Amino acid sequence: MGDDYGVNGDLNANRNLQSTGDPQLDRALQQWLTWDKNRWTRAQVDSLVLAGRWDELRLRLCSRMSFGTAGLRAAMGAGFNRINDLTVIQSTQGLHGYLCRCFPDVSSRGVVVGFDTRGQEESGCSSERLAKLTAAVLLSRNVPVHLFSSFVPTPYVPYAVKKLGAAAGVMITASHNPKEDNGYKVYWSNGAQISSPHDKEILRSIEEQLEPWSASCWEEELVESCSLRTDPLIHINNSYMEEITSLCFHRSLNSSCPLRFVHSAFHGVGHAFVQQAFQMFGFSPPIPVPEQRDPDPNFSSVRCPNPEEGESVLELSLRLAERENARVVLATDPDADRLAVAEKSDGCVWKVFTGNELAALLGWWMLFNWKRCHPADTQSVYMLATTVSSKILQAFARIEGFQFEETLPGFRIGNRMHELAKTGNSVIFSFEESIGFLCGSLVPDKDGVSAAVVVAELASYLHDNNLTLNQQLTNIYQTYGYHVSKTSYVICNDPPTIHNIFARIRNFDGSGSYPKTCGGVPIVHVRDVTTGYDSSQPDLRSVLPVARSSQMITFTLQNGVVATLRASGTEPKIKYYTEFCAAPGKSEVSHLEAELRKVTSALLDEFLEPEKNNLIRRLF
Repeated sequence: MGDDYGVNGDLNANRNLQSTGDPQLDRALQQWLTWDKNRWTRAQVDSLVLAGRWDELRLRLCSRMSFGTAGLRAAMGAGFNRINDLTVIQSTQGLHGYLCRCFPDVSSRGVVVGFDTRGQEESGCSSERLAKLTAAVLLSRNVPVHLFSSFVPTPYVPYAVKKLGAAAGVMITASHNPKEDNGYKVYWSNGAQISSPHDKEILRSIEEQLEPWSASCWEEELVESCSLRTDPLIHINNSYMEEITSLCFHRSLNSSCPLRFVHSAFHGVGHAFVQQAFQMFGFSPPIPVPEQRDPDPNFSSVRCPNPEEGESVLELSLRLAERENARVVLATDPDADRLAVAEKSDGCVWKVFTGNELAALLGWWMLFNWKRCHPADTQSVYMLATTVSSKILQAFARIEGFQFEETLPGFRIGNRMHELAKTGNSVIFSFEESIGFLCGSLVPDKDGVSAAVVVAELASYLHDNNLTLNQQLTNIYQTYGYHVSKTSYVICNDPPTIHNIFARIRNFDGSGSYPKTCGGVPIVHVRDVTTGYDSSQPDLRSVLPVARSSQMITFTLQNGVVATLRASGTEPKIKYYTEFCAAPGKSEVSHLEAELRKVTSALLDEFLEPEKNNLIRRLF
């Protein structure tokens, strides 16, 4: 390992660095070259120094990553604001320090560590290596580590945290981000993603101890020799597969189902796990997309490894489905926590469902089966959704009599599930519009593996009743009211511009005055979660928790449209969400869609000003 990664006690000694003329950069550069033991990332910094690229070095070394809605996420490569060996070691040291303050028994409970299949040759960086370094840091302080021996879906980590009673979990993944990125996702002892104040406290703990403790932190081989390391893969996989059968309600139909399914793993972890889940439900395995079945950190066959992008990235799946006469396509994202679905209609046209449409179908399905098993019990039943997602579950709840709640974006749903379970309530379905679904409460996070096989059973049941998914979606809207929505984004690579855009909205008609119209339609309410303002409340205070580190403003218009602008916590994007919710029986869909298009266009042009702010519009 010493030759491969430059681990040598004298490697950084007596380096004579010429001053860059910037004392802050000089200090950061000296720290990096003193602490980093990865020869690939050291070489990147050396190259930048030799080329005199001070601005690039300042960008990489003079700022640090901060925890967003999914822990740390950034490009791989050299620098304190990137994902690499050193920053993962620093993050784990900080996590360890904070866990010791919160859990006196952390040395008996341990930490779960998992990883996906990402990697970057030029920085000597892979998810597997970063997971082993995470484990090495913890093992060097005698903390047991439940480190998976092979790549796993992201939901396996929170599931394992709960199952094993661990103090926390770490998943090395950047989910559906571009191939250049990686991430460090942290789960708390209840299996939910970390939220405030844990994120800020972990970050503070990281900054208290930036220098690696010892050479042991760099010894990934420690995971092979240390008795405190266990491999939970077989136990957790067997347990998970057994437990998801609690979501299987029609096994006899599944075993004789004439429908054929195609599955794409999007070059990630999902193939074997989705295949096994299908078998647990009594299905024949889905047909894999061969070009995308096996892990490939370059995501060679797609322009973007995010199935949420729709038909443009599902081309190989749809083409295979045509050849194989398969009517339903299922696509899990690279870490298998999200799910996209497409269905071929009678007119030979493919319908790619939005996250909101899939939630309507899955929410209906979970409620349908709950009522069959518990005909008189809905008062203790909950469904949850993020506040930027469709209000369709709220429409269900009004008519069916169960409970519905919203949470902040970023799938903060896990914490609320935990609170509700403690008071004897059951959460039977949760979702976020960006194709993140959780059927039941098996995992306190979104789960593409279980969602895929539940969709397959839903399609099988509907087929047996001479219905398609799309036809059932229409039935749902006719019963509960049409919910027409639009979700998209613009790309902004300049964080100050994002800040200025939202500052302008907050002072649109003078200091402290939000916009009064959108596309000529009066705005009747404004909720600003960043500042805690909500004009619909008597005390003008938002019911949702204040999130000062993020940007999110919601407008309710006089015509019934709800529109939200939000800066992504994981990507350089400003996302926008609009929805028109019609009452049951109101079926002028073309009118609803036209009105929504008008408001959406105005929201983009009037509030974001893409051309003026050099924003890049989404490519379809």
